[in-house]
Amino acid sequence: MSGSAEGQKFGKTALKVIASSIRKGNVIEQDGKLYVVLSAENIHPGKGTPVSQIEMRRIGDGVKVSERYKTTDQVEKATVEDRNFNYLYEDGDGFHFMNAETYDQVQVSKEIVGSAAPYLQENMTVKLSMHDLNPVAIQLPQRATLEVVETEPVTKGQTASSSYKPAILSNGVRTSVPPHIGTGTRIVVMTEDGSYVERAKD
Repeated sequence: MSGSAEGQKFGKTALKVIASSIRKGNVIEQDGKLYVVLSAENIHPGKGTPVSQIEMRRIGDGVKVSERYKTTDQVEKATVEDRNFNYLYEDGDGFHFMNAETYDQVQVSKEIVGSAAPYLQENMTVKLSMHDLNPVAIQLPQRATLEVVETEPVTKGQTASSSYKPAILSNGVRTSVPPHIGTGTRIVVMTEDGSYVERAKD
C-alpha cells in the first residue's frame, strides 16, 4: 500500500467518493488536474454493470472530457468551498465578482461562467465554488426576472392552455412563453435552461 504518500498529497484537497454520488458543479481531481462536472448521469443498463457517465471540463484549459465510471468506482472529489459573491462587471478578461464579506474581488473566466453569462445582472448574488482561492464553478440564483423583447402578439381568444410561443428575452436568451405574454412583459425564468416560470410580480 503506497497510500501514505498519496494521503499526504491529497489529504487536504481531495476526498474519495463513489462515482454515483458525483453531481453537477462538483470538482474532480484526476491525474493531478482539476475538472468541474457539467453533468452526471447514472445509467442502469438492463444487463451489466451500472455506470456513471460524467461530462467534465478541465479547469486549466477548458477542454471538455467525457468519462464513464462504474457507479461504485472511487473518484477523487476535490474540496471546494462555496462562497457568496456579488457580480460587478464583465470585461475582456472575464467576469468580476466581489466577496460581500471581505470585499475581495475575483475574476472568473468565460469558460467557467459558460451559459450562465446572459443571466448575470449587476449586484446579483451568486455562489462561486472556490478551490485554493481559484473560482472553479458558478451557481446562479435559480430564477431571474427578465423582460420579453420579442414575441408574437397576444391573440385574443387563445386559451391559456394552448401551446407556448417562442420569445426572446432582454438578455438575448430564447425561450418559450404562454400565449398571453406579450412584448414588454417581465417574466421569471429558470436560469438553468431559460424556461418560463411565471409573469413577474413587480
